[in-house]
Amino acid sequence: MSSFLPATDQLELLRDAVEIVELTEPEAEIVSRYESLYTGAVNDVLREMCLLNQALPPGIAPLRDEMVVAGFAFTIRSVCDPTIEGELATRVEMLDKLTPNSVCVWNANGEDNASHWGGVMTRAAKKRGVRGAIIDGGIRDTRDILQLKFPVWTRYRTSNGALSRCKITGYQVPVLIGGVLIKPGDLVMADIDGALVVPRSRVEEVLLRAEQVERNEIEIKSWVDAGMKAEEISERGGYF
Repeated sequence: MSSFLPATDQLELLRDAVEIVELTEPEAEIVSRYESLYTGAVNDVLREMCLLNQALPPGIAPLRDEMVVAGFAFTIRSVCDPTIEGELATRVEMLDKLTPNSVCVWNANGEDNASHWGGVMTRAAKKRGVRGAIIDGGIRDTRDILQLKFPVWTRYRTSNGALSRCKITGYQVPVLIGGVLIKPGDLVMADIDGALVVPRSRVEEVLLRAEQVERNEIEIKSWVDAGMKAEEISERGGYF
């Protein structure tokens, strides 16, 4: 008898399963070290590992250029829905399950008329130790969010509230944003150049390599600043 799984079972394992991976370093230390890097270096490492589809769509941008965040994905999924029943209870339940060192990642499924994140939600998340939010949808109460110094990436801003416009259909479930699969517990990182996702099983491996890449780039930049020829830099192992 063949030991191969049917195609649908293999796909289910790939898409539905949320792998429980214990990290060797404390989560707080890991996210702090990622925040000291930049997305370009991390993305280059992901490319080395043949992970080429980890950057979220470029339309998801920070509220301020200086914002930087890293944390473990707490995923939220919603859809356009004019009904209200059960939505407030779901939001309360979701907020009470937020965890420290996480980043809320909201998949609004193409919604472009409602705000999915606002000032009150920012306060609630910050109280629970959430480090930031990446919203593939809209926000409002932008001034309030900025005053709270809470890092947020979003597609758009609107004064339209969520209630009667959209509903949460799930949280801490796998989501797709721009074709990028994000699972609860994956490492999410974002800065001025956008947001990306590191699969949880590769978090520490990517971190160590990205720190090495950044050290190498500091040396390469010193060679450039010293006026070294491009050919010589390349011969020394430099790149451009």
